Amino acid sequence: MVATGFAVMARVMGAVSDGGALMGVIIAFLLMIATGLGGFLPLVSVFVLTMVATRWRGKHKRNLGVAERRGGRNAAQVLANLGAAALCAAAAIVFPRQTDILMVGAMAALAEAAADTVSSEAGQAAAKQARMIYDFRPAPIGTNGAVSAQGTFAGCVAACIVAWVSTFFGVVGWRWAPVIAIAGIGGMFLDSVLGATFENRGVMGNDSVNFVSTVFAADLALITVLVVGSRR
Repeated sequence: MVATGFAVMARVMGAVSDGGALMGVIIAFLLMIATGLGGFLPLVSVFVLTMVATRWRGKHKRNLGVAERRGGRNAAQVLANLGAAALCAAAAIVFPRQTDILMVGAMAALAEAAADTVSSEAGQAAAKQARMIYDFRPAPIGTNGAVSAQGTFAGCVAACIVAWVSTFFGVVGWRWAPVIAIAGIGGMFLDSVLGATFENRGVMGNDSVNFVSTVFAADLALITVLVVGSRR
């Protein structure tokens, strides 16, 4: 009921399409089965952060031609951004003894999803100049792979907020908060690199870039947990 109510609210607010709402229910359900209601709250934080960032200075973004399309995110877009977290949650359900480790990966994927969207939306809303991530040459705002100081800072803050929420509500231990935040930020930068290279060349689509970046964040966090754990 909680997951369904959340999805209905997101649909009414226009943040997702019908398919996106259904996909959101499935992902929220997996997170709650894996860790209880606490696992749902970081997902809520991602939704709130991305919605606020997306709607901030919406008229300005529309004038620039970079505003998100009306109708909200569809099922493919939701899956691309949240699928890695869902996979970690599903693995935790199948292997409950590894839940503590796997949920660090899930939270890192959520942190990356928040950081990526917030950095893009905040940069488009506030930055006066964007630069390509690989050579820092000036580029039009909204260009794939273009970054700004404002957007990057906002994305880092978003990743830290998701990390804090996941630890505050007991989804993962406090000592993993820096790992989650750093992995999320690392995935955000990878997203920009992939956008500047493969996406601009037509090799990858935006959904593929988003999914690979969240998987990278989850894997980076999981590897860190395993390495740190093996040294104890």
